[in-house]
Amino acid sequence: MLDFTSMASGDPKLPLQTQRLQIYSNPNSGVSPFWREKYEREAKKYWDVFYKRHKDKFFKDRHYLDKEWGDYFSGGGRKVILEAGCGAGNTIFPVIASYPDAFVYACDFSPRAVELVKMHEDFKESHVHAFVSDLTADDLCKEITPSSVDIVTMIFMLSAVSPEKMPLVLQNIRKVIKPNGHVLLRDYATGDLAQERFSGKDQKISDNFYVRGDGTRAYYFSNEFLTNLFKENGFDVHKLDVCCKEVENRSRELIMKRRWVQAVFRVSDGSYSSSSKEADANHLDSDNNIGRKAIEQNNNSSLTDSVIDMSEGVAADMFGVLPSEEYESMEINLRGWNFKINLLSKEYQHTCKSTGLMLWESARLMASVLAENPNIVAGKRVLELGCGSGGICSMIAARHADLVVATDGDSFALDLLAKNVASNIESLLLTKLTTKKLEWGNKDHIESIKELSSIGFDVIIGTDVTYVPEAILPLFATAKELIASSESNKDDNVPSLILCHIFRRVDEPTLLSAAAQFGFRLVDKWPIGISTEMPRSVIGDWFVNNDLQDDLPNTALKILLFCKE
Repeated sequence: MLDFTSMASGDPKLPLQTQRLQIYSNPNSGVSPFWREKYEREAKKYWDVFYKRHKDKFFKDRHYLDKEWGDYFSGGGRKVILEAGCGAGNTIFPVIASYPDAFVYACDFSPRAVELVKMHEDFKESHVHAFVSDLTADDLCKEITPSSVDIVTMIFMLSAVSPEKMPLVLQNIRKVIKPNGHVLLRDYATGDLAQERFSGKDQKISDNFYVRGDGTRAYYFSNEFLTNLFKENGFDVHKLDVCCKEVENRSRELIMKRRWVQAVFRVSDGSYSSSSKEADANHLDSDNNIGRKAIEQNNNSSLTDSVIDMSEGVAADMFGVLPSEEYESMEINLRGWNFKINLLSKEYQHTCKSTGLMLWESARLMASVLAENPNIVAGKRVLELGCGSGGICSMIAARHADLVVATDGDSFALDLLAKNVASNIESLLLTKLTTKKLEWGNKDHIESIKELSSIGFDVIIGTDVTYVPEAILPLFATAKELIASSESNKDDNVPSLILCHIFRRVDEPTLLSAAAQFGFRLVDKWPIGISTEMPRSVIGDWFVNNDLQDDLPNTALKILLFCKE
């Protein structure tokens, strides 16, 4: 049992400082140099994994190309086309279907993507030559005769390249395109919803350049950047529009803005007249004067191919929906307990907005502590804050507690949690374990939790819930509302709040100051007790006669034990 009587008596000197409370977000530092270099070095691998996972199902076939650029594909005899960054062939095969006389060179630096092209039912070597090529390093002239290509298509391709290497791509293309050839480009524009969703995350590599959750990258183009990029590498702007589409999802009361740039470039010609250049300039629109805008109301949140690509990936950007393929099953064995739980795939975890879709090391440690010390929760009412989708602490606690309520504020994490709980513990324990949505500080959610235990909870547990600075005050405010009073607790056991974590954005003095504001007193901390004068350490006892301390998942883990004043 958690008996704080000997420790709570008297007035032990606690390291609570009266310094000004500072809880705020650190400015997003973006992707660290280590990861920045890793994403660049292993770009091919990330895209290869992408095509291994999604095959040719991610992007829709681009049948809009004929409508948008039909004038460039038709007339003047058989066209030779280079599809730069061909992917799984979503551009190639619609073009061939509309222009059967065309010949297409298709290249991608993902071997798996090129293999998907060759496996396509419409693939014919007489019409398509598919090959692996890194356009920032491999000379296209080894596969294509110089100055022989009429049209180069770049559909959401250039954005995947580091900005500093984009000139290499254009210089490579410049070698194989005809003097009167054209480059047809469609790609992401600055201000797109997907870019806005990156704000607040540590996913920024450089200005307008971000990494997605799967390790692939995306650049968002401004008109000025794109125009200068092509001009500096031997191309003139023929047409350039920034397109915007607003999609209203009535059922979710959301309006989502997608922005993309659509442009045509042609090889620079010294004899190109100034009057022609002036005419072309009339096609240019500033980022604030959008060249094309379409507003569509759609209950199913889908778009027509004639306007913009719509796929599972785009839907994830727009609605935060994580496709089922992004989850993986993990087997966890600790202290005689065996769990098989579904979590977000590792390749997505480091940049995923929801931290509850993965299993943190603090949860492993706290679950092991509960397994070795069932007296912590035996016969008690237990509340877990921010338990995420794993729920292993709550599942272990349910074996000995009278009631366990596992909570999280993220709906996706809760849905996955419910499935993991149902598949891992016996039906008898399910009657004692409840999953519930709880956003810290939300009065309605708090009242809903109180209905499950009107006199509060004897033990409140939180593992790695001190990561976001703005959440610290709501965390302790919520714990204050839901923790049981000492008067209502049986056997003179003091209700406790247990936090297990690694200090990241919030340091210990700040955390203790926040706790004190809501009447929580630090009783003990581990691995170092708070006072050498105390007869014993409550948390220290949890590590006696077992090898927990020798088998830590991370030596930086800390445990703080609070009681209510």
